[in-house]
Amino acid sequence: MNEVFNSISLIYIINICMAMVILFLERKDPTATLAWILVLFVFPGIGFFLYLLLSQNFSRKQLFIMKIHARKSFGDYLRVQRELFNSGSVVFNDKNIENYKDLIKMNLFYHGFSYTQNNQVTIFTDGEKKFADLFKSIEEATNHVHIEYYIIRDDDLGKKLLDLLSKKATEGIEVRLLFDSVGGRQIKKEQIENLRKAGVKVAVFFDSNLPINFKINYRNHRKLVVIDGITGYVGGFNVGDEYLGLNKKIGYWRDTHIKIKGDAAIDLQNRFFLDWSHASKEEILFLPKYFPDNRMEGKVGMQIISSGPDKLEEEIKSNYVKMINLAKKSILIQTPYFVPDSSVFEALKIAAMSGVDVRIMIPCKPDHPFVYWATYWYCGGLLRYGVKVYTYEYGFLHAKTLVIDGTIASVGTANFDVRSFRLNFECNAIIYDTETSITLHNIFMEDLKYSAVLTRELYLERGIIIRFKESICRLLAPLL
Repeated sequence: MNEVFNSISLIYIINICMAMVILFLERKDPTATLAWILVLFVFPGIGFFLYLLLSQNFSRKQLFIMKIHARKSFGDYLRVQRELFNSGSVVFNDKNIENYKDLIKMNLFYHGFSYTQNNQVTIFTDGEKKFADLFKSIEEATNHVHIEYYIIRDDDLGKKLLDLLSKKATEGIEVRLLFDSVGGRQIKKEQIENLRKAGVKVAVFFDSNLPINFKINYRNHRKLVVIDGITGYVGGFNVGDEYLGLNKKIGYWRDTHIKIKGDAAIDLQNRFFLDWSHASKEEILFLPKYFPDNRMEGKVGMQIISSGPDKLEEEIKSNYVKMINLAKKSILIQTPYFVPDSSVFEALKIAAMSGVDVRIMIPCKPDHPFVYWATYWYCGGLLRYGVKVYTYEYGFLHAKTLVIDGTIASVGTANFDVRSFRLNFECNAIIYDTETSITLHNIFMEDLKYSAVLTRELYLERGIIIRFKESICRLLAPLL
């Protein structure tokens, strides 16, 4: 009996010590802090191990190394841009963008993201068209192909991509492939060896030789491609048959991805190189062939922004909040997961209370049940303030878009959830162009034809079991 009592006492002492560490030493959001303390004491036997597995922070050394890489690669370029903005020499292609100069300057001066406006943008909402275009661009590559994806499946589409990369490498094209260790777990060692034999350089983000990966909670959720330093792709599509709508359970896959031609592709290149250097330990020289002088005739303004646990700031979240606060007429959001923190929730609430037309579109079916019910709780909380919520019924909505007043927009990999804000490595394109933003606005309106309205009356009629699910998932939201 004494041995059992001593064991229980030891577990609680360990949990109390861990709670003190979380409370006083970790730089966590207060809600996340309370959630972890709750887990430690509700599940005393496993809470400690869950914390070790899911909440390991980046060390200061890692933060320092990644910041040094970023300064080396883009420091001079950013200094020139900042001087141009300070002198008032920048003339915007779209006069409406003058109203968003503060957003551009926040990203340029504080977050270190450059502004370009010679870009051409193509929008994809269908997997078949996106991958047909991507494979065509890879086929036409003359110098290099850089691929970074969260998920690559070992299915027909995944094999087609890997075969194409091998083919281009044997033709003498430089090919680098980077994928996440969890998202790319279907890729076999034999496939990686075959790629390397063909000349493809392969790196795995946060790979682990241990049975337990203590960085499992930090995922490289970025999905970007750069070809010859001229063409770039970024958005929500991963690589797998389900993204072509071939999974019968999920059905049609509705996502948003963009193709960029112009200097913003160079910003994507810089992002890729920083991630590649971290995962592969290969020091890449910043040669002109990787960063060509793009003489594009595009007119779309853009900033490629990124965030992750390697940053002390939540850059993508701060962009979302700033964009929401700048809205005068409309805010259109498409996201598969809507689990915002208090700052994003309050910004949307205040916008709706101020008369801005705020609309949020989410999936009608879950692929992650915990996040699904947390999403419903947060959406339900906004209904009372006049926010309109729609559930996409035609298939699975995976797009991550934000459109403000039909003038500026965000397209990328980041969802409207705390995981994307704090735990995942993400990458978005902020688009400063009325024509492109109106196109995205119209895409949202077209999707309304395949969506149902979630009214406040319907939401209040939900049963006790659903209310219970929402309450539990809301409490766990900071950990999701």
